[in-house]
This record gives sequence, structure tokens and C-alpha cells, in this order.
Amino acid sequence: MTVEVNGLSLFTHHGVTAAEREVGQRLILDIRLELGEADATVTDRLEDTIDYARVCEVAALVATQRSDKTLERLCAVIADRLLKDFDAQAVSVKASKPEPPFALPVDDVSVEVWRELGELD
Repeated sequence: MTVEVNGLSLFTHHGVTAAEREVGQRLILDIRLELGEADATVTDRLEDTIDYARVCEVAALVATQRSDKTLERLCAVIADRLLKDFDAQAVSVKASKPEPPFALPVDDVSVEVWRELGELD
């Protein structure tokens, strides 16, 4: 089973330039947690699966309390925290900048990091 959160929009202070870190910008997070089997398919109880509202809260807390230069570092820290805090076998975190600070026209730029249980040991 997979639990996904797509399009979590946060105002953060991440980026290579000092202006990005000072002024801030919007980032979009897509998060995927691989659970294996979840008892909630039988019990229909929230405590038998992953509460995606709580996933959003944890990811937002991590993203807004830091100021990393690279999306790679930010995604890795969020993925590590989610893997530690939730009963998941693997976690993927994708961060997108919808308005990257350069002159060429793009829809967005993004980085995706994944972690598996046991990689943090």
C-alpha cells in the first residue's frame, strides 16, 4: 500500500542565493510513503495506517524551520524524518520550485529523494 500527499504548498527560505534564503519562495512537496500491508484495509481505523494530515504537518515543520541551499538536502532531511516518525518501509519526497530564480522559461524545477527502512541505521 502507498500513501501519497501531492501538492503540499509551503512558503520557505531555501536556495543557493542569499536572496532566496532571505526573501523566501514557494515550494511544492509531493510525498510518497510505502507501507506494505496496512491493517486499515480491514479495520477502517486511522491508527492502523498513516495519518496523511500528520505527514503534512511533519514535512511542513521540517521545511519551514530550515534554510538549506539545495533541494537535495531539504528532501533528504524530510525523507529521513518521515521514515523515522512513521511506520513506512520507504519514503519519497519531491520538492519543486514553481518560480526558479533564473531567466529561462520553465514550469518548475524539482528534486526527488527516496529512502528505505534500514538506510538510517
